[in-house]
Amino acid sequence: MSVSGGHKRRSRSSFVSVRYIPTDEEEELHRQTESQNLRVSLYQIKNIETILNLEFYIGRYMRNTLINLDINEQMTQAAEALNIKLNDIEELEDDAALGNGGLGRLAACFLDSMATLGIPSYGYGLRYQFGIFKQQIVDGWQVEVPDDWLRQPMPWEIRRVENEIRIHFYGKVIWNQSINNFQWTDYETVIAQAYDYPVPGYKNNIVNTMRLFSAKADCDFNFKSFNEGEYIHAVMERNKAERITCVLYPNDNIAEGRELRLKQEYFLIAASLHDILRRFKGEKRWQISSNKETKSNILQLPGAKLNQNPVSSVSIDFKCMPDMVAIQLNDTHPSLAIPEMMRLLLDSEHLSWDDAWYITVNCFAYTNHTLMPEAIERWPVQMIERNEQTNTTFDC
Repeated sequence: MSVSGGHKRRSRSSFVSVRYIPTDEEEELHRQTESQNLRVSLYQIKNIETILNLEFYIGRYMRNTLINLDINEQMTQAAEALNIKLNDIEELEDDAALGNGGLGRLAACFLDSMATLGIPSYGYGLRYQFGIFKQQIVDGWQVEVPDDWLRQPMPWEIRRVENEIRIHFYGKVIWNQSINNFQWTDYETVIAQAYDYPVPGYKNNIVNTMRLFSAKADCDFNFKSFNEGEYIHAVMERNKAERITCVLYPNDNIAEGRELRLKQEYFLIAASLHDILRRFKGEKRWQISSNKETKSNILQLPGAKLNQNPVSSVSIDFKCMPDMVAIQLNDTHPSLAIPEMMRLLLDSEHLSWDDAWYITVNCFAYTNHTLMPEAIERWPVQMIERNEQTNTTFDC
């Protein structure tokens, strides 16, 4: 038993070592790609392609990374010199439980293809703790158990602490006369933690990004409740938040499951759009210096009404955003991204309706992969009050 345990520890150590051997090269290529994408977008006005998808069926990372970085042969020879078979090490890697079928596999292929073609791209998804399930056969019957693929540290992912995003749920929408706009109040907050997975192109020194979000409570532990003996309530907010990214496709045959699935989809699109806008606003070309008389968010479009609310001394030239950002909605799951983008541009960036509509129409593309009933989603309007307000305006 001790020999077996020692062998497992050595094997796990070898697997982690294989991951970190190409790390320096891969991270440097990742930085170079980010810098190159910025230069391309600044001077050639080229879109950064972005895919929003609820699942990415990426499979195992190790072998694909070694092949694409063109170091598979060297790693095989190095392992053999240490009397280790690279195939044995590969078997230690769990499949990333991030997808289920064709939709997720197609999204993963999109990312791989764009990296190989040198197209600047991001893939946005969720970092599920247990995926869907792991299948076991007991007495000839399928038994479903959690797929705990993250029980060991995932050596390929990079935690981006600096890019955490606060996502709001529930609450109510009121009209705020002082700012002449709607305001979302009394909401609950969940933290979206970002994890990056490098996506190397095939032998071309390009490394794009798949960014996955994990849900975390704004307050992990209620110390007051714990001291009062309410131990379940002390961690209730943590459990409530983390269940959002616990399992892919929760059961929607029950009301709680339908609500959780909607929260899952909104969590994905809200975190992704916040990150997309953050990256766009951070690029200096789109910033316009302004004095006290200059209005914010100047967007000169035919027939568009300029927003007259000054926000800061630096404005963002949002008219360039469709030239910079192309957002692909993969199936119906991220479709709330359209009213959410309108909400962000109206409520957070203080654009006029015409300006926000022009940007939204020209940034988004959409592909539906099936017309089956389960793919045509419907939600109670009370679950998405502010988004429903923008949807109603669309119809008008």
